[in-house]
Amino acid sequence: MNVQILSRKMITPSSPTPRHLQNLKISWLDQFLSPHNYLPFIFYYPSNGDENNEERSKQLQNSLSEILTIFYPLAGRYIDNNLIIDCNDKGVEYIEAQVSGCLSQLLEGGELETELRNHLAPHPVQPDNSPLVLIQFNMFESGGVAIGLCVTHRVADAYTVFTFVRTWATACKLGVDKVPHSPSFQLPSFFPSRDTISSPNRFIGRNHHKIVVMKRFVFTGAALSKLKAVLSASTVKGSHQPTRVEVVTAVIWKTLTMVAQAKHGRLRPSLLSHTFNMRGKIAMPIPDNSCGNFINVALSHFTADDETKVQLHDFVDSVYNGIKNMVSDCARVSSDDELFIMAEKIRIETIKAFTRSEMDLYMFNSWCRMPVYQADFGWGKPGWVSGLYVPGVEMVFLVDTKDGDGIEAWVSLEEDTMLLFQENPDIKAFTGQEL
Repeated sequence: MNVQILSRKMITPSSPTPRHLQNLKISWLDQFLSPHNYLPFIFYYPSNGDENNEERSKQLQNSLSEILTIFYPLAGRYIDNNLIIDCNDKGVEYIEAQVSGCLSQLLEGGELETELRNHLAPHPVQPDNSPLVLIQFNMFESGGVAIGLCVTHRVADAYTVFTFVRTWATACKLGVDKVPHSPSFQLPSFFPSRDTISSPNRFIGRNHHKIVVMKRFVFTGAALSKLKAVLSASTVKGSHQPTRVEVVTAVIWKTLTMVAQAKHGRLRPSLLSHTFNMRGKIAMPIPDNSCGNFINVALSHFTADDETKVQLHDFVDSVYNGIKNMVSDCARVSSDDELFIMAEKIRIETIKAFTRSEMDLYMFNSWCRMPVYQADFGWGKPGWVSGLYVPGVEMVFLVDTKDGDGIEAWVSLEEDTMLLFQENPDIKAFTGQEL
């Protein structure tokens, strides 16, 4: 597959941002919890037999310009020294690319491996002064298109990105007047930035000289039903019925624990961090349509003290308790300081785990139940949505399958760890073919 860049341009808002909105302070959640990298996604649209890609591209650009008037911070530039987004209307980068081959055949054949996918998404050329949003419209010669999107994590979480894409798609298909709600950018007024916060940590693998690889493992709805049945048979009647995310997280955590034991000759303690969306989960009157970073981390522990506590239901219980406790804590938060103290405690515990050579840290992000597959620009919903490999970072991303019943787990691990992980009997038994 060959990708040829045809054009690059900046798409600016269709009307200028008012002067009183041109300097947006970031929140401490932005500066505290989020790394300086981009959230990358690719939306794949197989051919529907009636394609005019030149016209499609014009519609995408026009509707993008219109919605940037309501997502005005995304058309600006981040100024690190001042902790602000300069909403200067410089725009987002829009790239057109021609791709050899047929998208449907590539998807059916499972040929979109990591290196190929990375060519379908844009990458910032000047990281210190790049647009906050970069978009690449890929036109396949034999049919189908793919929209690659990168949004800086410094000013947006996954909820914000998917809200932006769904709004853009609605404006493109139906017109900007059909967009149901405008986003809110009030989070910095609730959680103002703090001078005492150092630059956020980027958790790169301890052995960063080793190669980190990403693979996809698909847990179908049928496989998850089977897993839940296995868990029901091994737990006390009336106990918690795990969610799909809890089950998949537990299977992967248990497998990583067994892999670590095989590598080191003994069970090792580990800390699991699970990022979740705080919208609607705290006592403060935060608008549900708040855009920016509004995420927190639930922690779960494996102590390795009791070798009998390595059954799948033990890991499920630990994941459930970690999430339940954090959601309960968030529900009691009624002030900026309370949330900051909670986040600071989590950060300290996570850093300690990361720096302990005898302990493992596993980081999970879930995008399940987000409107990943709702992006209909006028030519149908995407046939598939994928993430991208982030160099050097070991992490697990969970996202719904298109039918909404299963979960795709995008797992990034050091190469030698991945070889053991993918051969684990539980992973082979409960997942489809990895990509």
